[in-house]
Amino acid sequence: MRTLVGKKFPNLTATAIDEMGDNFEINILEEATKNNKKVLLFWWPKDFTFVCPTELHAFQAAAEELKERNTILVGASCDTAEVHFAWLNTEKDNGGISGVKYPLIADSNRNLAEALGILDSSEEEFNEETQTFLRNGDSVTYRATFLIDEEGKVFHESINDMPLGRNVSEYLRLIDAYAHVQTHGEVCPANWERGQEAMKADRDGVASYLSKH
Repeated sequence: MRTLVGKKFPNLTATAIDEMGDNFEINILEEATKNNKKVLLFWWPKDFTFVCPTELHAFQAAAEELKERNTILVGASCDTAEVHFAWLNTEKDNGGISGVKYPLIADSNRNLAEALGILDSSEEEFNEETQTFLRNGDSVTYRATFLIDEEGKVFHESINDMPLGRNVSEYLRLIDAYAHVQTHGEVCPANWERGQEAMKADRDGVASYLSKH
């Protein structure tokens, strides 16, 4: 499976919807580079399911913290904009995502998901009986997450299987760590959190750090 870490995010435009139900075009690479901001893009498999709304609400709860970190938050799935809007108008107690305010990509043509390689049916098999290529699975995405820097470079990606919800706090930690590297040129050890001591990327710096821990 290929990785995008260290590479530019694909220069592709997709349809998105806002909380008011307005459709617009969005290009994640341009969102990062033109606005000089980081982007957190996360994908979920399907609207109106079980784990998915818990994640969308958890990301919404972290929206202000992401904003403070100069980070744009965007969600995405392969559902249509109309389905997203219906979900946005369903109350939380009924499994809806009412109150979610960040943009939601409707990648119903699957162009972006295909480019990222995150579809559960990215493999095709040739069916001898029908003489056609058939996909396996529902052609929806895994729980994929991408962190993109101000130059459009991916500095983190992760993919969870369908039943496994994400820990939103870990993405805040990763953004903090990357910002520290950008600002100070130091590297961040295991379990590093904002405000903690980091390491210089040389033998003396590592030895100094280890001697204190």
